Amino acid sequence: MSSLWELGSGTVSEVREHLGDPLAYTTVLTVLRNLEAKHFVRHEEEGRAHRYFPLVERRTAQRNALSRLMASLFAGSPSALIAQLVDEHGVSADELQQLARKLKARPEDDAC
Repeated sequence: MSSLWELGSGTVSEVREHLGDPLAYTTVLTVLRNLEAKHFVRHEEEGRAHRYFPLVERRTAQRNALSRLMASLFAGSPSALIAQLVDEHGVSADELQQLARKLKARPEDDAC
């Protein structure tokens, strides 16, 4: 999905090239077909190739994935997720201060 979001659209070959990973053409094709079956992308015929387009915006996909992750691994607790990031992924004090400023700036209606 990241490649399609960055490219705007792409054929299997274009996505494969953008990934920069030596993935087989058939592997990329399978992933794109699976994403299409889940209604995350659509395709249009372009000569002998198919051009794939994202149907889901990056921000929406991030929000949904994070909600599922938090629900399944952190019992729905944002603070448990943040604690894990701090413990395991080197979130710095400066980054935590930036998060604190973001939280203070949020309108009350957006607060969890």
